[in-house]
Amino acid sequence: MPGAHDLKTTGLKVTAPRLKVLDIFHRASTRHLTAEDVYRALLADAVDIGLATVYRVLTQFEQAGILSRSHFESGKAVFELNEGSHHDHLVCLDCGRVEEFCDTEIEDRQRRIAREQGFELADHALSLYGHCQRSHCPHKSSAAASAVRLSKSK
Repeated sequence: MPGAHDLKTTGLKVTAPRLKVLDIFHRASTRHLTAEDVYRALLADAVDIGLATVYRVLTQFEQAGILSRSHFESGKAVFELNEGSHHDHLVCLDCGRVEEFCDTEIEDRQRRIAREQGFELADHALSLYGHCQRSHCPHKSSAAASAVRLSKSK
């Protein structure tokens, strides 16, 4: 199971709950997970760890630099493995899908704006919100059906 070395290098004690939660992030098919996503994955693996413990471990991992936390439009915190490279996010307002990207022109422009305004950037986060064009979006068909119903009722 990956992770014991990760925990030791951050000074966190290696415990079964920490290893199990870290393993979920290493095995996940998506990079951005809520505490509830982690909890459901643990239940699916028949691991008996409570939701409060999941929240506690996620907070400890964030403080140790193992995970990064983001708050997108849903209002829920999502966590991802902190791999040390900066990236920005595209977030679908319909299905919640999150895509990561890095664009050197955007990064350069943000630093230039900060400098022009008399700031030295310490950190920043950019999240762009829109509607994905994914043909199999689970929410697209219901959103389109709602729009058709609304237009017919006018």
